[in-house]
Amino acid sequence: MPEHALDVLERWDDPRALDGRVCYLRGEALRALQRHTEAIKWLRRASTTLSESIHVLVAMAWCHKRTGRVDLAIDDLDRALKIDPGEAILHYNLACYWTLAGNKRFALRYLARAIEMDGRFRDLVSEEPDFDSLRDDPRFQSIVSVIV
Repeated sequence: MPEHALDVLERWDDPRALDGRVCYLRGEALRALQRHTEAIKWLRRASTTLSESIHVLVAMAWCHKRTGRVDLAIDDLDRALKIDPGEAILHYNLACYWTLAGNKRFALRYLARAIEMDGRFRDLVSEEPDFDSLRDDPRFQSIVSVIV
């Protein structure tokens, strides 16, 4: 399906037709094909006209992480958080990325906030390899434990 979408989107070679939504769709198709570096180009372009879209920023962060640029992924999500601070997935993903960046304090802060906002994120932690370096930390264990 992403290949077909990309084929259709590539037919629009008129720069005037490449509005933010088309660029976003192209970026998402490339992201689905794991062509992250190419996807970033289109997502960045989409972000210029869809500057208030957290979806574009989350997709860019996803790609930046997978190209080894966790610092840029964090920047993307920080921008998204300014747009919608009440979106728990942004806090959860920031917790993942700060863990990978080696900043436990920020990682734990964002993880606690994500779980506070939406307890369903607690269920994802055990399967998330990004948190492997935190698993033995008592603060991490306290955040993810369920008190019944």
